[in-house]
This record gives sequence, structure tokens and C-alpha cells, in this order.
Amino acid sequence: MNNKTRILIVDDDINICQLLKLYLDKEGYENIAVHDGKQALEVFREFTPNLVILDIMLPGMDGWQVCREIRKFSNIPIIMLSARDETFDKVLGLELGADDYVAKPFEPKELIARIKAVLRRYDRVDNSQEQLIFPGLVVNKSNYTIRVHGKEMELPPKELELLYFLASNPNKVFTREQLLENVWGFDFYGDTRTVDVHVKRLREKLEPPDPHWQLKTVWGVGYKFEVK
Repeated sequence: MNNKTRILIVDDDINICQLLKLYLDKEGYENIAVHDGKQALEVFREFTPNLVILDIMLPGMDGWQVCREIRKFSNIPIIMLSARDETFDKVLGLELGADDYVAKPFEPKELIARIKAVLRRYDRVDNSQEQLIFPGLVVNKSNYTIRVHGKEMELPPKELELLYFLASNPNKVFTREQLLENVWGFDFYGDTRTVDVHVKRLREKLEPPDPHWQLKTVWGVGYKFEVK
């Protein structure tokens, strides 16, 4: 394990923080624990973690707000923790850009396995081809921007990763469940509307329509990036 891999723990439960630190130390991760949202953002900029474990229920600024703020300037992986195992929480976490979601109480070894999986996935994305080029469209993964008909714009991490994944597999149809697994990175059972929300946002940004490609709905199946 690379001992330079840094993990920021954000949870107001001291016992959970101590337990996580014990397991993370054993795995060789450098780690820091903080107990409120505002402090988390301050420490994030100084500590520059490779991954954040983020509780939802925090004093002052909750985990949703912290996730939103981090996603404004970083695509570093975030695993959210919640005392409630509810579909709404999972969907909201995904829409805000979280990479995984773990319900409390959790098994520490399972969380460690998820941390390793998220870090491997992030490294693969980070080290792969930087951009895709189509007529009137450039998808740049190095700075999370797209250029549509000459106009450049920034995209939130998950919107960019969704578009990049589909465009990397032109004309191939993916179900919503497959997209959740490949883009968000874990099996997700229940409400898949987060994919629909992200596709809708992408379509608005990809206007006006181009004759050479489109983000197409395949009714009853899912979505594809169609190239003509």
C-alpha cells in the first residue's frame, strides 16, 4: 500500500473516527479525522486527501453541503456515510457527485474494500486517455471541460464521466444499472433516476443538436452515444 495515500475522515462520532483510523492505519493510509463540515473544507485544502469518508449528519454544515462545496473544485473520490439506508439518500449522494454510499452500522473491512475499489477506479480514470474528439465536440477529462460547437464549458465530475463513458463506447446501449455501476462505480438497487437527471442536464449543455452524434434514449433499455 502506498503510504502517501491520504484519507480525510469527516464524522462527528468520535468512536467511529477512532475505529476508522485504526483500520486505515493498519492498511498504511495516512489519515486525519475532523468532526464538522466547515473544518472538513479547511482541512481538505491543506491535507489534499486522495479520498474523503464523509458522514451526512454533521453539525453546522451537513455532508450534502460539504460534498457540493468539494465538487466545485475537486473530483477526488467521496464515500458518504449515513445512519439511514434509504434510497433517497443514495440518489441524492450520487447526484451531488459521491462515488459510493455506505449505511451505518457498517463492517469496517467492507468499507476498506470499498475504499480500495474506489481508489483503483479513480486511478484508472485519471490515467487513461485524456480526451475524446468528435465533430463539434471535444470531451476533455484532464480538466473536466467539454467544447460544443466551439464553446467551452466546465462540467460537474459525474456529468463529464457519464458523457465520457458513453462516448468511449459509441453506439453501444447501456442500461441505467450498467451506467451506475460503471460511472458511479457500485451496484445500486432501486431508484435509477439519477442517471436520467444527469442525461437531461447533459442534453441541455450539448445543444444545439449535431447531425453527427447525439445522446440517445433507447426506450425500454437505457442510453447510448450514437455516432452517425
